[in-house]
Amino acid sequence: MLQAKPTFVAQIRGLADGPGTQPGDQDKALGCRAGLGAAWATRTRRLAWRAVVWLGLVVLLARAADVASANGFSQPDPHGLPGLYVWSDTCNVYVLRDGDAAVLIDLGDGSVLEQLPALGVKQVEWVLFTHHHREQCQGYPRLAGRGIKAAGPAAERALFEEPTRFRKVQVRLNDPFTVYGASYVRPPVQPIRLDRLLSTNDIFQWRGWRLRCLPTPGNSPGSLTYLLQRPGGPVGFSGDVMLAGGRLHTWFDTEWDYGYGAGLRTLQESVQRLIAEQPAWLCPAHGPVVRRPGTQLRAYAAKLEALERLYVRGYPLASASATFQDRVSRPTVVSNVWQVSPHLFKFKWPNGWPNFGLILADNGHGLVVDCGLVDEPVLESALQGLRKHFGLKTIDAVLITHMHGDHMLQAPYVRQNWGAEIWALDRMRWVCERPEWFDYAAPLQAYGKPGLERLQLDRLFRPGETFVWGGWTFTVDWLPGQTEFGLCVHVTIDGRKVAFTGDNLFGDPQDPSQTGHEAVVAHNSAVLEEGYIHCAEYLHRLQPDLLMGGHSFVMDRPAGLIQRFRRWAYQMRDAFRDVLAQEDYRYGFDPFWVRAEPYRVKLQPGGSVPVLLNVRNFVRRPEWHRIVIATPPGLQATPAVLEGGLPSQSQRSFVFRLTATSDATPGIHLVAFDVTRGGQRYGQWFDLIVQVEAAQPKP
Repeated sequence: MLQAKPTFVAQIRGLADGPGTQPGDQDKALGCRAGLGAAWATRTRRLAWRAVVWLGLVVLLARAADVASANGFSQPDPHGLPGLYVWSDTCNVYVLRDGDAAVLIDLGDGSVLEQLPALGVKQVEWVLFTHHHREQCQGYPRLAGRGIKAAGPAAERALFEEPTRFRKVQVRLNDPFTVYGASYVRPPVQPIRLDRLLSTNDIFQWRGWRLRCLPTPGNSPGSLTYLLQRPGGPVGFSGDVMLAGGRLHTWFDTEWDYGYGAGLRTLQESVQRLIAEQPAWLCPAHGPVVRRPGTQLRAYAAKLEALERLYVRGYPLASASATFQDRVSRPTVVSNVWQVSPHLFKFKWPNGWPNFGLILADNGHGLVVDCGLVDEPVLESALQGLRKHFGLKTIDAVLITHMHGDHMLQAPYVRQNWGAEIWALDRMRWVCERPEWFDYAAPLQAYGKPGLERLQLDRLFRPGETFVWGGWTFTVDWLPGQTEFGLCVHVTIDGRKVAFTGDNLFGDPQDPSQTGHEAVVAHNSAVLEEGYIHCAEYLHRLQPDLLMGGHSFVMDRPAGLIQRFRRWAYQMRDAFRDVLAQEDYRYGFDPFWVRAEPYRVKLQPGGSVPVLLNVRNFVRRPEWHRIVIATPPGLQATPAVLEGGLPSQSQRSFVFRLTATSDATPGIHLVAFDVTRGGQRYGQWFDLIVQVEAAQPKP
């Protein structure tokens, strides 16, 4: 704790007495007499002396605070907790000081270590991590040789110590800490060894500081809040649970599943735990500390509850079986094939989710829309049945509505066995042909079908392009929503305007309680303005008579459903605006506003490859960006720093070359991007994966 120097205290006492002043002289000056007057004078002198002493101590503390401020530190409570300081770089680093030693809570980029001598700190003994996010711990390499120990949540030990376990070259739907293969964790570039693992109600005792561990996952899978017990309520070092103003740091870290809200509900439980603790101060990992945070925590809990009500799917999941998928189609003599109208067919069976629609022309040619989640023997049997009973002769094309693997798994089979081409929108090309270049949810290779990691496309449409087939004129448009990489194909057939909309909305149009929205998944590249809002406005203008959705959903007379869907899309956007801490909600929603392409790189020692780094500016003003490329040993980036301005609401691509040195270790490595936008330092939010392959023997 801060100690007043004896000489300074003596000076204050000298000022209280006055130079050369004696008690008798003071009494004479005051005109005090014996009895009550003398007692009152004595009390007055004591009060005056104490006031001056306290004033001097306040001055002393103010001077100490000024010194701290001048060196980049601040003090949340200089009177109640004079040994607590805050340093901010990629996150808030909290310094608990005792004499010339200290403990740090989180580390940021490590620059705090060079500044601590200004506080009289000669040795840091421990760093306590609230959670694993890279911006909390990216300075860990600076601890080498300093004798500093690290502690952190036991629940996140593997994320600290084995970071490359959570970055895969061959992804699968059920990979841990992913949304159908897209990672939602942010492990460090290099492993961090935890000398002590902390769990619920563990006590971390260091000199005069006593911290109790409270589990507060949600924005991170195993985050801990460290509670410093003190009179008047604890001080909570709370990581990313809540920021000042009742705000959420990032959404994409809380997106733990495919729109079912597991991370969101976990976060709400953590907020309730903090409310129950009645903290006097909340010290978050970012932004200002919060004094008496109870009101903000309760308001935040209400925001999260409102967000959840809008977020989870807008149709009853329990009724999404074959019975409720539509009220229009009728069974045919062909097993599993149902007829929607004279020229329009679909698959349907109990508890089935196949992606398959067929338009059958009078000349026996077929056009398939999506083809996946159906076993090939079942598919072939159905096609043969359509040949026998409905005159199907050949299939000209399979048109893919969006990038997800479950909508194209059997397309190669139809191409090989029925001569079909495979068609898609132009912006879907690379996510189909090279899905490993990206970190999006549910890519083709994540389904693990042997030999099917990429899908070559035969024809690409521009948005708004038309084609004539079977006597009908079809229009292909860009239709984002659940994902950026989607299309709508619409055609008037059998007297009705039919729109094939993929997975953008489902439900019963006759149920006024349903908004029809499907999963909100940021890892699909799905910001609301370029996703569901665009989709809703498009359908509002199109006014289709029949929607053919993915997974066998058919929606008849959908006008009312589209209007409810449209209102919901704006409400969803506004809810994210209300809860996210970023200036524009998209900076906290979109995990791809800085995105490397390719995301997965293979290199041999001595090899190199160019990488495109795509950067977005969401705000209505030009912004300067500075991005430092952090590489582990054995990898080098040239240039290592990318800088440039982006015009208002624009995107720019930077190019750098990634090289593996001749002694690079084979295996998986992470490369991270330390981002500064304008005056805001984000730290190493974004990354790419490098697989260094074993060197090939020389011939």
